Amino acid sequence: MDPNQRIARISAHLNPPNLDNQMVDGSGLNRVACRAKGGSPGFKVAILGAAGGIGQPLAMLMKMNPLVSVLHLYDVANAPGVTADISHMDTSAVVRGFLGQPQLEEALTGMDLVIIPAGVPRKPGMTRDDLFNINAGIVRTLSEAIAKCCPKAVVNIISNPVNSTVPIAAEVFKKAGTFDPKKLMGVTMLDVVRANTFVAEVMSLDPREVDVPVVGGHAGVTILPLLSQVKPPCSFTQKEIEYLTDRIQNGGTEVVEAKAGAGSATLSMAYAAVEFADACLRGLRGDANIVECAYVASHVTELPFFASKVRLGRCGIDEVYGLGPLNEYERMGLEKAKKELSGSIEKGVTFAKK
Repeated sequence: MDPNQRIARISAHLNPPNLDNQMVDGSGLNRVACRAKGGSPGFKVAILGAAGGIGQPLAMLMKMNPLVSVLHLYDVANAPGVTADISHMDTSAVVRGFLGQPQLEEALTGMDLVIIPAGVPRKPGMTRDDLFNINAGIVRTLSEAIAKCCPKAVVNIISNPVNSTVPIAAEVFKKAGTFDPKKLMGVTMLDVVRANTFVAEVMSLDPREVDVPVVGGHAGVTILPLLSQVKPPCSFTQKEIEYLTDRIQNGGTEVVEAKAGAGSATLSMAYAAVEFADACLRGLRGDANIVECAYVASHVTELPFFASKVRLGRCGIDEVYGLGPLNEYERMGLEKAKKELSGSIEKGVTFAKK
């Protein structure tokens, strides 16, 4: 390969193509062609907030996913550096970086899956609701761009408080006439990951063999692990049930306090987000029986949004499952969760309609 071609290829790897001006130099190469040829068949994924605490490990792990052919990394700061770094990984996904509001639409055009970890993290003493005013505005702005540029994409929302940000996104999409309840999902996978881990610790099991349904929402008492439905079936004492439920509900706070002001649950969240994104991509590919928990538009309860098991498919969500049989402790927890969730949903809807 001559030097001009090598320079063009490296340049295209680090900088997003200008679709109106694709020529790089006199070599006749354009940025799209010279890099995309190296990519494998797969899906186009955008991460909005890719330079943040969750975004960076999330971007790294998505670069490793063989189902991803093109990976767009967007942020308002530091996106070029993260893009350069991750682009050196010798996996097949083509990585392109996008910096700031002027490049947001270009980052989103043609995407199959959009993952949103953008926003500020929790600090000691903060609740997820404390993040609301900042993150709500961010999610609204990003959702407006998604509605315009890739209205058919599956959208995974991580930005907290998820109980409110998912309804915000839904209202934005409704206003734009693009809302598809099958394609908007709040990522509650970290609650499941924690539940699997903590149950495995108590029961001396391999966490990879444990499956705990976690329903409700994604904050405090709205997080309801259904320990009566654990697979493999387990028998817990009341003390164990109370310990596990409390720890699962407050897992995020456990990490925030342990990091003592240096961050929140970024690494485990990135892991969980990639697990869920991979499930979405396998569903889009047409794999059968892809079932995960997520916070979605729902008729499972009287609330318009609720987390429960969903079956993922080519159109996003193929089916939303009911709760199944609950014991008395879980029924009481459900009522607490619904009461808290109702206010969070209303808060998001009201914000979006301002």
